[in-house]
This record gives sequence, C-alpha cells and structure tokens, in this order.
Amino acid sequence: MAVSMKAWSGPQEKLVVIGGDRRTDRRYELELDVRWKLMHRRKVLESGTGRTRDLSSHGILFEAGRGIPAGSQIEAAIAWPARLHGVAPLKLLAVGRVVRSDLGCTAIRVERHEFRTAGAAALQLAG
Repeated sequence: MAVSMKAWSGPQEKLVVIGGDRRTDRRYELELDVRWKLMHRRKVLESGTGRTRDLSSHGILFEAGRGIPAGSQIEAAIAWPARLHGVAPLKLLAVGRVVRSDLGCTAIRVERHEFRTAGAAALQLAG
C-alpha cells in the first residue's frame, strides 16, 4: 500500500525549546548544616543530619544520607549563617513534602517556614 505525503506549504512556525532552569524562585547555592525529621501525624518516624545544596523560598535540596519516600512530610532545621542582632544564632525551620529523593539528595517543596533562635545544640552543629 503506497502512502502519499504532501509537503506542508503553509507558514512555518518556529519550534520553541524550553531550556535551563524553569523554576520561578531564585535558588541560592548554600551549604548549610541541616537536621531533618521524617514526620507522620506529628510523630517522628526517622531523623538524620546532612548538608543543603541549594535553597529557594519554596524548595530545598539537601544531602540526607539516604533516600526518603516521595510524598513524605518532612521537617528540616537549617543552621542559618546570620545571627539575630549579630549575637543569637538562628535556624530556619522548614516544613514540607518530599518531591524527589535518591541516595544522593532529597528535594522538598516548602509549605511553611519560620526563623527561630537556635539553642546550644545548634551551636554544636555549626561548630
């Protein structure tokens, strides 16, 4: 069976290729200490430590030391490099969902966050 093909003689549309980073929030490459907790209904299922790779206002990529199931609720306490009034250490507490994870890194979508003053344990983590 022969198939007849006619060339399109209409106006040619330019193919648009989307490349690069399509995120709307700027990401900052910061390596900061993080303590994470895998949560389920306010109960801690697992916890660990790691280092952030990059952050934005709605997402965090960090090294968790293991894979964490996508969709899991996670709480991350990040040792912040600035101090309150130049004196008190701060931590960024972020709560969100794991969007992807492998043995190297875990990415979370931040649902809410707040800064808190850090106690002596945070000083030991940063030191």
